[in-house]
Amino acid sequence: MKIIITQGEAVQKGIWGKIMVMFGITEDSEVWINEQFILTEEQAKKLGLIS
Repeated sequence: MKIIITQGEAVQKGIWGKIMVMFGITEDSEVWINEQFILTEEQAKKLGLIS
């Protein structure tokens, strides 16, 4: 299973910092609020999005 989350949703859920680390995004990276990130089921579980 794949989970898709946008940058805006990640910020709202308080996991944007963790997403940044997972995808190698830095503070200098240009990221749009509606940019989508595809997570594996394992990644989504680690972030607490699913159980």
